[in-house]
Amino acid sequence: MSRAPRILLAAILSLGSAMSLSAENAPLVRGTAITDPDLLKKLDQSDALSISRLLGPERNANVPLTSDQLFASLPQLKDIPPAIDAEFDRYIAQHKAKFPSETIGVGEDFVVQLFDRAVMRSANTRFVLAGIVNRMDRAYVSEESCGEIRLIYRLARFETRPDGSSAATRLPMTFNLVMKARDARQTDGSGKPITCAEVARRWLDNGDWQGLIGSHSAPYDAMIDRIETNIQISIAPKSALHDFRSDYLLKVFKYDAATKTFEESTLENQIDRDRILADDALRRDFKTWLLEPANLREFDHGTVLIPDKYLAKAAVAPTPAGLDGSALQPEFGMMQGEGKGEDKSDPVFTDNDVVGALKQAAARGITMENIRSVAGFQRRLNDVTCSGCHQTRGIGGFHFPGVDWLTEGASNSTIVPASPHFVGDQPRRRDILTAFAEGKRPDFSRGFASRPQTRGSRELAGTEYQDGWGAHCSLQNAGSGTADRSFTSWTCAKGLTCQAAAASNRIGMCFIKTR
Repeated sequence: MSRAPRILLAAILSLGSAMSLSAENAPLVRGTAITDPDLLKKLDQSDALSISRLLGPERNANVPLTSDQLFASLPQLKDIPPAIDAEFDRYIAQHKAKFPSETIGVGEDFVVQLFDRAVMRSANTRFVLAGIVNRMDRAYVSEESCGEIRLIYRLARFETRPDGSSAATRLPMTFNLVMKARDARQTDGSGKPITCAEVARRWLDNGDWQGLIGSHSAPYDAMIDRIETNIQISIAPKSALHDFRSDYLLKVFKYDAATKTFEESTLENQIDRDRILADDALRRDFKTWLLEPANLREFDHGTVLIPDKYLAKAAVAPTPAGLDGSALQPEFGMMQGEGKGEDKSDPVFTDNDVVGALKQAAARGITMENIRSVAGFQRRLNDVTCSGCHQTRGIGGFHFPGVDWLTEGASNSTIVPASPHFVGDQPRRRDILTAFAEGKRPDFSRGFASRPQTRGSRELAGTEYQDGWGAHCSLQNAGSGTADRSFTSWTCAKGLTCQAAAASNRIGMCFIKTR
């Protein structure tokens, strides 16, 4: 076992008993995430879980590396900055072609203000630990690894004021180091293989955080899966050309154990819309593949794994986005009647395609849990992607910014570390952990990103996450038309009614009834 896991386990075990989730939503994330700012601060400042410690386990220094040191001294990361630079260059070129009259660059002098890439190579910035999230609910991707554990870092700038005091400011970039929940070669102290049930039990027991990455035997490299980056690439005020908009660049880098480097990869289920629409053969192939009954069933359950040949290596998620899957979302234009020009006249999926596929699935005895209409198919086509999910009930373009423990007083328990979508999904994730711990086969299916999975616990009833004030709901259920079968369960709690909150004829928000 390498030095990094030993340090990591020692830190987790020594601090785990001190963990206190006092925030309003603490019961929801018990066993599924570490959000306590005091614990995260201790873990970060002890250097136990810094990126530099985890990727450079033999490093002698006891403090996290600054950004310039990080990318310069860790060869595993060498391909990440140039790949991000290339995406920025493409983004700038595309914007100039679309809006030639708008200036774009770093600083307030430009109409469209870009994220300053220089901060990624600065001696005044570093990535701080913002949260740790258990994603064993993703074990369907690789059952052998029992899912994933995500260590989420936020880029922060550290400065010295004229009076000698220090200040820290978080920047709009997250860096997720995704680890396997276990390696098949992992064993416990007695040499027995560690099971998924054991990993889940450790997470559900707040007093023992060995389940984070815990191993007594597995090679450390075997636990690393990938790095995910999310950057607010630009912000632009409302103009004659467009409404206020902020764009978020999403990238993924898979770890290659042979070369010991992170290589640019496709984003899971991020449909390469432009390439598919431009290639008739690929368009037909993708439609046939997705509408095949077995694949359609997994698509409905939210567990589909779309082949790489249909996927993109980058995505830009714009915000704000409409409640009903608006034209800002990248898959818009694949359905009949959407988009403009060529997209509208020659869609990938027509209404008849979807209706026919649903009938074929029903004839084979396949019951759909979520997709029961064309509108349901369209919504899943959006929220199954990285960009579509980040646009749905997020905080800007992020689902887990984490509590800002760098700012004085930021550990106040009322500060929410994550988006409504993230919080609303916690009961489902915890149910999966519980099933693992009890040796049962979990149900990995999930509902739409706008509404949490309705099976199981009712602890979200009456809250903004399910049917309370601010929850997403079906306008048709409020009497504005025939209820869409995909959204008939999207009702509001007693005393509330579904009201239009955007340019949508299907999806609204739950608000207090007015006379």
